[in-house]
Amino acid sequence: MTAPAAGAPKKRGRPVRKDTGGPGARERILTAARAEFAERGYDKASIRAIARGADVDPALVHHYYGPKEKIFAAAVETDFAPALEAADILRKGEHDTLGERLTRFTLGIWENPATREPLLAIVRSAVANDTAATVFRELVTAQLVARIADELELPDPRLRAELAAAHLVGVAMLRHVIKVEPLASADLERVVGIVAPAVQRHLAGADPSPTRPFP
Repeated sequence: MTAPAAGAPKKRGRPVRKDTGGPGARERILTAARAEFAERGYDKASIRAIARGADVDPALVHHYYGPKEKIFAAAVETDFAPALEAADILRKGEHDTLGERLTRFTLGIWENPATREPLLAIVRSAVANDTAATVFRELVTAQLVARIADELELPDPRLRAELAAAHLVGVAMLRHVIKVEPLASADLERVVGIVAPAVQRHLAGADPSPTRPFP
């Protein structure tokens, strides 16, 4: 057999394929996606980067989750899961403490860095990208607002739930995102004491419709 000429390029075999599955692959992908979206936001995150973080082929990301907006939705649902327990909070306690319980629970999520940081990443993505905003809005509408509304036995339950959510999200945004003073550094108990009565009115007070027409 003739020896290969000196300096001749060596034939390369097929590259070793990356692991495309196995136990825990789906969970690794979701964990990598959450980290990627949190660090880079929706616009800059990519399926390839998520695949690298999970040590799988990009095709496997598509196989389990579909396009980027679908895996973003899965990541958002996981990160937003603590907030989805708000409806359960309304079932535990007296009717006249609805506002305090929901206010304390919701603002408490934002006070805890472990739950606040993923929420901040979601909000930043939703503000910057229409697709991310749509995903987030659908989750909040279907799994948070609708569930709170189901617990209310008053006229306009959906409107009341949305008003309560808007009030609490607005407080959280000013306190933790925009960091407006003195709200940003105010004692949490002081904030709860001021906000809770307004939330109580949304959830259990008078008809939220205007009593007189706007000029």
